[in-house]
Amino acid sequence: MAETYNGYCVKCRAKRDFEGRVEESNNRRMAKGICPVCGTKMTRILGKAA
Repeated sequence: MAETYNGYCVKCRAKRDFEGRVEESNNRRMAKGICPVCGTKMTRILGKAA
């Protein structure tokens, strides 16, 4: 299930909206996706699940 998130692309040096999915590693939830402009992997750390 892909949702839209806002994250920072390190390669473009800009905040962009990206489509991604939620994954969990080390008890941290994060959205992972690909930058729509340059194709670099993007991540956004999310808050804890309620």
